[in-house]
Amino acid sequence: MIEFIDVHKSFEVDGRSAPALSGIDLRIEAGEVFGIIGHSGAGKSTLVRHVNLLERPSSGRVLIDGEDVTACTLARLREVRRSIGMIFQHFNLLSSQTVAGNVAFPLRLAGALTAREIRQRVAELLERVGLQAHAGKYPRQLSGGQKQRVGIARALATRPKILLCDEATSALDPQTTQSVLQLLAEINQEFKLTIVVITHEMDVVRRICDRVAVLDAGRIVESGRVAEVFLHPRHPGTQRLVQETGHMNETLLLPAHARAGCTVRLTTRGASTFEPLLCHVTRETGADFSILSGRIDRIKDEPYGQLILSMTGAGAAAALQRLADAGVSVEVVEGACT
Repeated sequence: MIEFIDVHKSFEVDGRSAPALSGIDLRIEAGEVFGIIGHSGAGKSTLVRHVNLLERPSSGRVLIDGEDVTACTLARLREVRRSIGMIFQHFNLLSSQTVAGNVAFPLRLAGALTAREIRQRVAELLERVGLQAHAGKYPRQLSGGQKQRVGIARALATRPKILLCDEATSALDPQTTQSVLQLLAEINQEFKLTIVVITHEMDVVRRICDRVAVLDAGRIVESGRVAEVFLHPRHPGTQRLVQETGHMNETLLLPAHARAGCTVRLTTRGASTFEPLLCHVTRETGADFSILSGRIDRIKDEPYGQLILSMTGAGAAAALQRLADAGVSVEVVEGACT
């Protein structure tokens, strides 16, 4: 649905060329929820503005549904943009318009529907986002979560194929964030939309995305299925993002008395997350362990568990081998298990 081919983008700053994107090669499939994550200044918003060509690349090509939009005429580009909805961090609602008026605005601009058809479409959308009772209110009368739901309804008004979410939840509290993410997930399933989520929060990616690309200093440094990138980050930038979600640096937690053993990271996915494998294996092998940190949660719909352990005792190596044979991912972080 979306493809970037060797995209570069530079801006002129004080007479000098400042690179914002460097050699972006990216493919986003139809119907998936794709996350683009990175710290502030990584180039995320610049990248997403290339999808609808609000920013044009300095070099390279952008393809939407197989069409090179960088070569489109202005008239054709307007048509393409109607198939791309956008949700903003700070809502960007028209303060002088009611909720219904904000949702109707892109339909009036498009000029393809009658006034009656517009009213019907607006009513459908407000019902879908749970705001039918607020149609006559103005943005100042709404909570942050309600404003974002208006933004979602407005973005869906013209029945787009692509939905761009630029930090759509960063201005919301955690509970509201979860409800908005759930709504986006439902919309993805119902309308088979391709959704691109721009965020600096790994938890947002973990909750909703199928695949993710990590952006650092204008370059994609890591990409793949969310579970692989989240549970086994390779690039230092990705590792920092994961640690910020509560996955601490395990080497800092290792107690001094355990230096004679080894520190390991055990990762389980799916049903095995809830099985007492560790207990059974260590009892059978005689290995001893201390739990340094751990987490059990979900990546989208898949449960996972990750434990950081200090392993000691003569049976440590045998225990780790038994766990690996049972499908547990075993990574030695520090020391040697004997």
